Amino acid sequence: MAYPTIDAAYGFRPVNLIGGQVFAGSTRNIPIAYNYGTALYYGDFVNIASGFVASIANTIATPTVGVFLGCYYTNPTTKQRLWSQYYPGSVLAGDITAIVADDPDMVMRVAVTAAAGSAVIASGSILNVGANMAGNTLTGSASTGNSSGAVVALATTAGNFRVLNLVPDTQISSSATYVSGTGTTTLTVSGLSVGQVLPIGTDVFQVASGGQLQYTGSSLTAATTVASATSQALTVTASTVTTAGTLALVQTPEVLVKITFGSHRYYVA
Repeated sequence: MAYPTIDAAYGFRPVNLIGGQVFAGSTRNIPIAYNYGTALYYGDFVNIASGFVASIANTIATPTVGVFLGCYYTNPTTKQRLWSQYYPGSVLAGDITAIVADDPDMVMRVAVTAAAGSAVIASGSILNVGANMAGNTLTGSASTGNSSGAVVALATTAGNFRVLNLVPDTQISSSATYVSGTGTTTLTVSGLSVGQVLPIGTDVFQVASGGQLQYTGSSLTAATTVASATSQALTVTASTVTTAGTLALVQTPEVLVKITFGSHRYYVA
């Protein structure tokens, strides 16, 4: 993955703090037990169990202490200090130390996937902002050392991640022409490229006078592979487009999130 192309989930990356607080990127060192058997990947959420770091699902089914950002330990074979992007599991060392970003007020950048068990990159929607999204359930990569943690597109009614904003840097915009679909959940457009994939969560904007974008309140509720350049039906939330004109279909593969109150171990009595 070469930024700004988002072609895979990469876990949760701390980037800021809420409320304009100073963010120094500081971390806390927490031990991992000798021979702990579960792999931990850069960008995974972790917890503390009996004084040691423990893996938890990126859905945060139990309170978390923060985000795992690598580890270090004495390699049992070479007897040299090893710094690692991830913890592979079952390391016979007594000094394994996790590097954890543990501030409960962290703002994190994260990719959006199509479903909890899907690696397909989807889109965050304006409809997600201010609502909650659920985390996915994929395991990280031993090749990159990175987590595969992400949030799930259009999951706005449950989950431990409050969406603060969309990430504009990696948005992808496609131009289309409105054909029909006012007030319905099927919006028909023309002018798209055959074979083009529009992921679930893609937002629909109307291009108003002066080139300004006006959100239509419509977001794709199902992924679409364009089969026709002249008449392509999109499954969407109810559209408010009323007149023929140019539309902008905007995919947002990344969002900024914060975990909800009570999901962090420091906020649990």
